[in-house]
Amino acid sequence: MIKRALAAASLSTVALLATPLPAQAVTLEQKLAALSSFTQPTASSASSWRAAWQNQAAWAAYNFDWSTDLCSSSPDQPLGFDFRMPCRRHDFGYRNYKAVGQFPANKSRIDDAFYFDMRQVCAAYSGASKTTCDGLAWTYYQAVKQFGSLTVTQEQIEEIRRAGERAALNGQA
Repeated sequence: MIKRALAAASLSTVALLATPLPAQAVTLEQKLAALSSFTQPTASSASSWRAAWQNQAAWAAYNFDWSTDLCSSSPDQPLGFDFRMPCRRHDFGYRNYKAVGQFPANKSRIDDAFYFDMRQVCAAYSGASKTTCDGLAWTYYQAVKQFGSLTVTQEQIEEIRRAGERAALNGQA
């Protein structure tokens, strides 16, 4: 009886050791450090983020939100100037800092990084094209600075929907 119990215990131990253990979870501090490194208004930060974006699987343990709507309702390539990558990094910063409840403290830096990225796009141009691109970059930057923290809750959307339905019913009566 004792031999059987010891054998069963030994087999359980072997099975446990043979089973790969899950990767250690990333701490909030580690995630915040990575987010900070990816959202600075510098060339090295932009380059690091771009490399991570191109190899998202390597960052799976961080559970980053890589989704994007590019430049939201603004053109992604206004007048042919390609702001898609700056918009991707901007969305990354907003979405991931919101997910960890650290958005307000980091919004200004994320917006500054967005402006930095757009100016890098504009640096490839000269003359009137560069001036036009810089003006568009400034306009996009001002828009996110002013309106980037506006949030609408599902409850607010539902209240507006209900108010619209009530108004429609009252108009039919």
